[in-house]
Amino acid sequence: MNLSDTDISALEKKAEAVRETIVRMLAAAGSGHTAGPLGMADIFTAFYFHILNHDPKNPDWEERDRLILSNGHITPVRYAAMAHAGYFPVEECMTLRKFGSRLQGHPERDKLPGLETTSGPLGSGLSQAAGIAYGARMDARKFRTYCFLSDGELQEGNSWEGAMFAGANRLHNLTALVDRNNIQITGDTEDIMPLEPLADKWSSFGWHVLEIDGHNMREIHDAVEEAKAIIEKPTVIIAHTIPGKGVHDIEGDYRWHGNPPGKGPTDKVPADKQEEVFLNEIRESAKRA
Repeated sequence: MNLSDTDISALEKKAEAVRETIVRMLAAAGSGHTAGPLGMADIFTAFYFHILNHDPKNPDWEERDRLILSNGHITPVRYAAMAHAGYFPVEECMTLRKFGSRLQGHPERDKLPGLETTSGPLGSGLSQAAGIAYGARMDARKFRTYCFLSDGELQEGNSWEGAMFAGANRLHNLTALVDRNNIQITGDTEDIMPLEPLADKWSSFGWHVLEIDGHNMREIHDAVEEAKAIIEKPTVIIAHTIPGKGVHDIEGDYRWHGNPPGKGPTDKVPADKQEEVFLNEIRESAKRA
């Protein structure tokens, strides 16, 4: 699958729209996570608008690629990408975390077509994805399974059980993508429970390991294409991202892990101005790119 310069420009523009929707929906909800969703906007945009084999009008299509979101707390970025891709109206994003909404704070498979799993407890997604990939191979199905994980949840032992299973069974139809943003809710990962040397850990579990800039559309594309060409083992893409990407005032600040615009730290932007300032910064950041 080729990716032209025109395609890249279109994806970058779409990622800007996804980021704006994330800010608006979190501000409307008055709760939720900001840093991770903004940091993963480029990757979700690349997947929903270029990489995934899927059909928003037929979300249960049997041959669709499966995308498992293990770190369910960043689901605002998934909802925003899905809405812009046509799964449901973008306006519905403003119902995030409301009573009766299909868009809960963690994704619920039974509520919204297009979700593969219900996620919440960190560390479970990779085992679920490995099971799906293993079943697909047993049934000679051609779809691929992708699993998005946070770096912080790799402190959970269950993640490495899934990694061990996938490596031992050479699940080449499985690709994991780690959001390596180096933060978790109380600080930096390397201060709380160091993960490095992370690439060596995955390699020792029998995985093909790639590292990319998670904000570079071509690197995202090329890594997935390489993963498809690996036929003897699963692939993990360690995507280095900036939490809060696009909003200069919060980039890299772990305090925005679990705070929405309007309720986050006020040392840089007053609470009542955060939504407006964040939207303006996203637009200005896109112009500079």
